[in-house]
Amino acid sequence: MTGGHTETADEMLMVRYRRGDRTAFAEIVRRYQTPLFTFSLRYLRDRDRARDVTQETFLRVVRRAEEFKHESRFSTWVFAITRNLCIDELRKGRHRAHASLDASTGDTPPLMERVGSADVGPERHALGGELQDGITRAIAGLPDDQREVFLLRQLGGVPFADIAKITGTPENTVKSRMRYALERLQKELAEFEEYARALR
Repeated sequence: MTGGHTETADEMLMVRYRRGDRTAFAEIVRRYQTPLFTFSLRYLRDRDRARDVTQETFLRVVRRAEEFKHESRFSTWVFAITRNLCIDELRKGRHRAHASLDASTGDTPPLMERVGSADVGPERHALGGELQDGITRAIAGLPDDQREVFLLRQLGGVPFADIAKITGTPENTVKSRMRYALERLQKELAEFEEYARALR
């Protein structure tokens, strides 16, 4: 996850960048490029637009570097920027949903950890591919408000209190949306878990 770095804290990297350290910004890009792209990809379900949003996010980080408050979590701030850009993209009316979503280049939510590795038997390997597709469809099928909370929490590691601020929603409502999202995903993926148990 993006919030658990043991090396230099993201917030300190921003301080260094504002002082003119370009390598600090390069490190921020290295840490967040994949998570932000994956978030945008799952939000928009369009690879080209997700790539554009990710690039625009970093441009805005550069332009708004002075606005970032050191006492705030950088991850929350940057995911809020990305989330707002995704909403803008959807509002433009140019978004077109795709039947499938290739998210192989991005970090994946914990649900993906259930997928077996490539060196397992052919049945398990086939199940892994089907499960990945199933997870993709299940996440895409979530109501917008639930999917937004799920992505911010699972991909961004954003605390519920911060998600509440980002979305302008009471924290209890945010937690309820996350719970409903998880329940719905669990229900959608139950068939895969039953099949996986049968292969053990």
